[in-house]
Amino acid sequence: MKLLNRKSNIDFIGKRKIAFALSAVLIVLSIGSLVTRGLNFGLDFTGGMLIEVAYSTAPDTEDVRASLDAAGLDDAVVQTFGLDTEIVVRIPPRSEEESNAELSTIVLQALQAGFEGDIEMRRVEFVGPQVGEELTEQGILAVVYALIGIFLYVMVRFQWRFSVGAVAALVHDVIITMGVVSLFQVEFDLTVVAALLAVIGYSLNDTIVLFDRIRENFPRLRNSKPIEVVNTSVNQTLSRTLMTSLTTLLVLIALFIFGGEIINAFAFTLIVGVVVGTYSSIYVASTTLLELGVSKFDLLQVEKEGVAQQDSQP
Repeated sequence: MKLLNRKSNIDFIGKRKIAFALSAVLIVLSIGSLVTRGLNFGLDFTGGMLIEVAYSTAPDTEDVRASLDAAGLDDAVVQTFGLDTEIVVRIPPRSEEESNAELSTIVLQALQAGFEGDIEMRRVEFVGPQVGEELTEQGILAVVYALIGIFLYVMVRFQWRFSVGAVAALVHDVIITMGVVSLFQVEFDLTVVAALLAVIGYSLNDTIVLFDRIRENFPRLRNSKPIEVVNTSVNQTLSRTLMTSLTTLLVLIALFIFGGEIINAFAFTLIVGVVVGTYSSIYVASTTLLELGVSKFDLLQVEKEGVAQQDSQP
């Protein structure tokens, strides 16, 4: 395949205006979805009760939902957890003056009424509204702190233009990924926050590999224009980027299909993030570098230090 050829010579940067327009459209649509549809916050953020139940034989989730509806728990969310015989029931905060023990008893009785075998309650957890608000704040801060830390690291490791390019690509990835999560109303819980942080790390890895090659190629291709150096670097790292993304996607797709409902949101978010991150490392990060006017003179000091060290050796 041409894309996996180590000596490919595709004019990626020449199409950067088309890519910029595509990214702008995706970001606008993502923000529009976040504003109009919002995020489908899970119990980690809204508060509520989580009950894990084990059945003697695999139950039909539709029958489980019907039993809960009959007990007045029509807002309960039923998901398989691990084995087919294990389910998780999530109940949003309720206005009634019911204790946690009373509510868990009602749930267990409703489940038992619609099932002839044995049922075992494995776990009961309650998240209050105040805890949910704290988790929301901590989740946002985690993403912000990660971006700030990445900005400072790349600025020290490379140069400020590279730092801006890396963070621009990561912000691009987070916004679009959250937009897709919002569009499909995927339950937004702590696993999705973890997936977003993983997307940031994964996308940054591809971007750092590309930036390192760009830094190496500026002294080697000193007579070439910056746009030619960047395009050459993208082509040289393309096979590595695509192979890494494809192998990662195979694992994530397997998790999404066979991992059960409890991990679907995590896998789905990572699938979207890996695809968007691969695209952004090629177009967004490198295009931002060029728009900021990166040149070989920005890296001249690094090159001189290396030459000086070599000359000083006997």
